[in-house]
Amino acid sequence: MNKVLLILLTSVAIVFSSCNSGNKQEALNGAHKVTVKEVLQANVYTYLNVTENGKDQWIAVTKIDAKVGETYYFNDYMEMLLFESKDLGRTFESVYFVEDLRKTLEKAQAAHPQMPDGHMSMENHDGKPKVNKAEIKIEPVTGGITIAELFANREEYKGKKVTIRGKVVKTNYGIMDKNWFHIQDGTSNEGKFDLTLTSMEEGVKVDDVVTFEGTVVLDKDFGYGYKYEILLEEAVKK
Repeated sequence: MNKVLLILLTSVAIVFSSCNSGNKQEALNGAHKVTVKEVLQANVYTYLNVTENGKDQWIAVTKIDAKVGETYYFNDYMEMLLFESKDLGRTFESVYFVEDLRKTLEKAQAAHPQMPDGHMSMENHDGKPKVNKAEIKIEPVTGGITIAELFANREEYKGKKVTIRGKVVKTNYGIMDKNWFHIQDGTSNEGKFDLTLTSMEEGVKVDDVVTFEGTVVLDKDFGYGYKYEILLEEAVKK
């Protein structure tokens, strides 16, 4: 009798363990997990119509070979509303430009809650993607200034051309007919260490150390919450 009971209990334990294993949820830690429903290839970007928890959303990434049915993970993104893709000849009501798209959850970090009602949460959204401070030290070029100097003396440089050398930490191509670069040089002023540039330059990559010259524009508002305290516009490589 005891032997029969032991066999029954063991069988129940195995079934229960199997059920639990099938229902186990991934520990996403704030990352987004999406499945591709449609792929549109453009010159620079790949546009993916993805689903997350039954909700659909368009995302865009630097061109990749993606296929319908594939699963991807990401954290950081920047939303563009009514974004026109001239390559595709269509306007997206909402598209999220993603930089860290990956096929595995490895090294996922808490970033954003999952998208509600077909859209990713943009609570406290200020239009600027999340940028971490790089551990670098780059000397300014002769006649140039540092990012710290620019932020500390913003009114003095308003409307003027300045030259700044820095390391490229983020790139976004073809947004609102411009290319967008974030640079850092290791300096900061009151916690401000990242400078956004708009440019028509091509071939600029993350980790490049580049000297840019551009015009300082203050309090630039592109609408939809895209506001920049300082922006270096029409930046060119020197």
